Amino acid sequence: MKVVHGLEALDPPLAHSVLTVGNFDGVHRAHQQLLAQAGMFAADTGGPVVVLTFEPHPLTVVTPSKAPQRLSLPDEKLRRLADAGADITVVAKSDPSLLGLTAERFVEEVIVRRFHPTHIVEGPSFGFGRGRKGTPKLLRRVAARFGCDVHIVEPIMLQIDEGETLMISSSLIRRLLAEGKVRRAALCLVRPYTLIGEVVKGNRRGRTIGFPTVNIAVIDQLVPGEGVYAGRAVLGNDILMAAISIGHTPTFGGTEQQVEAHLLDFNGDLYGRPIRIEFERRLRDQRTFDSPETLIEQLHRDIEAVRGGAGGSRTDARNGKARAS
Repeated sequence: MKVVHGLEALDPPLAHSVLTVGNFDGVHRAHQQLLAQAGMFAADTGGPVVVLTFEPHPLTVVTPSKAPQRLSLPDEKLRRLADAGADITVVAKSDPSLLGLTAERFVEEVIVRRFHPTHIVEGPSFGFGRGRKGTPKLLRRVAARFGCDVHIVEPIMLQIDEGETLMISSSLIRRLLAEGKVRRAALCLVRPYTLIGEVVKGNRRGRTIGFPTVNIAVIDQLVPGEGVYAGRAVLGNDILMAAISIGHTPTFGGTEQQVEAHLLDFNGDLYGRPIRIEFERRLRDQRTFDSPETLIEQLHRDIEAVRGGAGGSRTDARNGKARAS
C-alpha cells in the first residue's frame, strides 16, 4: 500500500479512484466492509482503492475535551487499512483550515479536486465538513455534478446475549472495552483488541511473590477496564500466553493504574523492548486480598485459567519465567 502524508503531497492529483473517507479508528468490521465494497467497484473500473483519513482525530483540534481515546496507533491503522484492501491511504493533517471548510466546499476542493473519484463509498452516519454538517444526501447531490457515484453501505449490527442489537462502530468498541467486554470488542474488530507499548521498569513486586510481570507503558491508546484478562503477548516472532492485569494493585495499596502481564513459559530481559498485548477474555474483577498468600493462590488459578482457555494458540517461547518487574 502506498501512503501519502498530506493533501498537498498529492501532486499530481489522483484520478479514477474509488474513495472512502473517515477516521477509521480500529479498522473494525464495518470499516472492512466499506473497503470490500470499494474493492468491488475498483475491480470494475481499474482504479485504485483510496482511503482519506486524518491525523490527529479531528476532535482533538475542534473540541479537545471530546476527543476519543485511540483504538489503534497511526502505524497500526495504516497496516490494518492495507490488510483490508486499501491501495493508497492519504493521511490529511487535521488543521483548522481543512476542518473549517463547508461540506460543499470539502467535496469540491478536497474530494473532487484531489481524488477525482468515480465512486465514493461511505456508511449511513458519514458526516463531513464544518461541524460535520455534510450528510450522505448532500454528498450524493454534489458528487453527481462531477460524474461520481456515491454508495452508502448498510451498517453491520451485533446482537448481544440480552437480545439487544447494536451498530458496530468505533464508539461501541470503546464502550465495550471500557466495560471489560474484550470478547465482544473482538467480534467487532474481527481480531483481539491489542495494546502496543514498551516494557518499562515497575516496582518488581511480582517477582518477590513468584509471579514476575512486565509493565507496559501505553501512550495515547484506550486501556480496557480494570480487571484480570487472559491474552497473548507478542515479542518479535514470539507469541506467548499471558495473564494480564489492569488496575491499581489494591492489595499493595497502589494508586496509579498499571498495565502488567505475567508471560507464561518465557525467560528474557525485556526492558525497553516493544510489546503487543492481545486481549482474549476477561477472567475476573480486581479486588483486595487479605494477604499475599491468598493473592498467590488466586494467581495460580488465573494462570490455570489462561492455560485452560488457550485452545489452539501458538506459543513460541523458551522455558522459564519472565525476568521483569
